[in-house]
Amino acid sequence: MRERCLGSVAPRLSMILLLGSLVLSAEVVDRIAASVDSQIITKSDIELQIRVAALQDGVKPDLSPAHKRETLDAMIDQKLIQRDLQNSRYPLPDPAELNPVIDQFKREHYPEPGQYEQALASYGITDEDLRALLLWEKTLTSFIDVRFASTSQITEQQIADYFESTVKPAAELAHPGQQVRLEDYHEQIEKKLAADRANALMETWLKGARRRAQIVVHEEALQ
Repeated sequence: MRERCLGSVAPRLSMILLLGSLVLSAEVVDRIAASVDSQIITKSDIELQIRVAALQDGVKPDLSPAHKRETLDAMIDQKLIQRDLQNSRYPLPDPAELNPVIDQFKREHYPEPGQYEQALASYGITDEDLRALLLWEKTLTSFIDVRFASTSQITEQQIADYFESTVKPAAELAHPGQQVRLEDYHEQIEKKLAADRANALMETWLKGARRRAQIVVHEEALQ
């Protein structure tokens, strides 16, 4: 499995569609997988999300009902985060920042002329679809940093405790006889603990946002 262009990030970018009227035809209703207040997520949105992510990972798209549900849950979280972004003044990334990321992705996985375009066609997606997902991943990273990471202060005692309980035993087991010093792992431990705390704060925030939103899921659309 390939390493992601921008890293892993819990949640994926979805297409925002507004309800056009109060009465929808049966054909349209059949395609709706979920609604988050006035926003909807369609079955095709979910499948597009899965195909783009599969291209990133270099794997076959998993269109099973279970994976569709997992993807839908992440897309619901995206809707909630996007709403918070719209109501706040969080800094948004410049789409032009994606150009070097895309170029590197092509060099690493599709170095020959035409290979990238062929891969997009085989997955049933476009360059714009990939850029949209990468832009969301970059936006999500910025959102977490500003909203949660800035409040995730880690103390020296927490770093020392994690070193003694987790890092030191593992390092001594992997390298018997070698001295294991806290200063050699301090920065890595601090970053990990801060990231874990930021993720926990975000999960708590998302649970509250879900409770406040009117979310309806149509399980039949995931089959």
